[in-house]
Amino acid sequence: MWRRRADVVVVGTGVAGLAAALAAHRRGRKVVLLSKSGETATGYAQGGIAVALPDTDDSVDAHVADTLAAGAGLCDPDAVRSIVADGYRAVSELAGLGACFDESAPGRWALTREGGHTRRRIVHSGGDATGAEVQRALDRAAAVLDIRRGHVALDLLYDRGAVAGVSVLSADGPGAVYAPSVILATGGLGHLYSATTNPVGSTGDGVALAMWAGLPVADLEFIQFHPTMLHTGRGVGRRPLITEALRGEGARIVDAQGASVTSGVHPMGDLAPRDVVAAAIEARLSATGDECVYLDARAVRDFAARFPTVNAACLRAGIDPTRTPIPVVPGAHYSCGGVVTDAHGRTDVVGLFAAGEVARTGMHGANRLASNSLLEGLVVGGRAGEAAASHAEAAGPGRIVDPPPAVRPALRRTEVARLMTRHASVVRDGDGLRELAGAVGAARPRALRSRSDFEEAALTAVAGAVAASALARTETRGCHHRRDFPEPDPAQAIGTVRDAAPAAVAVG
Repeated sequence: MWRRRADVVVVGTGVAGLAAALAAHRRGRKVVLLSKSGETATGYAQGGIAVALPDTDDSVDAHVADTLAAGAGLCDPDAVRSIVADGYRAVSELAGLGACFDESAPGRWALTREGGHTRRRIVHSGGDATGAEVQRALDRAAAVLDIRRGHVALDLLYDRGAVAGVSVLSADGPGAVYAPSVILATGGLGHLYSATTNPVGSTGDGVALAMWAGLPVADLEFIQFHPTMLHTGRGVGRRPLITEALRGEGARIVDAQGASVTSGVHPMGDLAPRDVVAAAIEARLSATGDECVYLDARAVRDFAARFPTVNAACLRAGIDPTRTPIPVVPGAHYSCGGVVTDAHGRTDVVGLFAAGEVARTGMHGANRLASNSLLEGLVVGGRAGEAAASHAEAAGPGRIVDPPPAVRPALRRTEVARLMTRHASVVRDGDGLRELAGAVGAARPRALRSRSDFEEAALTAVAGAVAASALARTETRGCHHRRDFPEPDPAQAIGTVRDAAPAAVAVG
């Protein structure tokens, strides 16, 4: 078994992980980053970063109000204000690292509008390639760091109640990186479903690691389905996102007969929050029996120049979006819940932090406002890195604690995706969720000897937690829609906290 030491270990190399690692590095700490593959959800982000800029008609108050409205009563207002108010500083710092944003005039960032926003406040790059530019700038800045590719974090290590490092599987076999501070920045869980906008590594790793370690997780029933994922009628796995910035520039969602899908559903129409639009599409598809609806973007000016990423994806699928409406369906996109943290990424365990999509800071509540994810990753990632560096400096190196191999319940990845897609998609009901919970509960233990073993165990654990949380919430709120409880219940305007998953069984 190989061993390494560091001050701070960061698991994940997307926006939150790199922001955290760079912040800890600036504080003089020795940082090791672990990455399964190098592919991140950040790199696929299209729309942009939501931020209230000075000297515009926008304000922090307006951004906070829009975020709280989208969150359907479950946001933490203090966390929202703290993160939103820090946004301009964080985005300016990113620009200082070399990130280039589109400009409406020299020295003035261009802004667009997306669903749920009452202002044009979305800063973007390359038209619809903001995530790729954010990832490029952070990767360049992080070139001085120790980044370990192909390293799977299997378990969190503990010593006398505090985190002590991470057990790891790599091409060199099992090992461990020991550190007094660990930051989970593993991203989302989209591959719980058969089709998703997420990269293949988005398997709920950080949520599973936290549950196995006994940490609380919250609001896992709130999985946001992006209203407009490209529909090609075939294939599973990752599918291209069709950014809602298109709707901000005038594109309309229509059914096969050309009728508006959102008319009369919400005052903001096609620019309603994502949960509203996704539910409206699901209802229309259920009523008509059609496979998809359409995003009619033929009136959008300079389509190919303004939205080159979407244009390329459509052309690869044989669709010319300047001549033909784009076929779309809702797709699993973003987890609003996760590991419970404060607005600085601190968890209930000494030395353990979480940031980005894996964390539940209270920013998103029951439904994420568009383009708040990169914002939260930048702000909370940087804060978590600073806090982890301070803790590591105070704690000093800990003891070596070697974990035994372990087994955990695991279903096949395809079976988890089949069950989740059937029973826990845009609209759920109690009977389906109970069937899902029963199937997950019957999973057999498996030794975790490979990345595939670990990911299937993680997906199984998180699927069980999603089922339990969704069963417990007997109402419709945000992006959690219960067919058998179609109305919100004011008494349930609180977060759903789950306890730990079953502990691992040591073998050997």
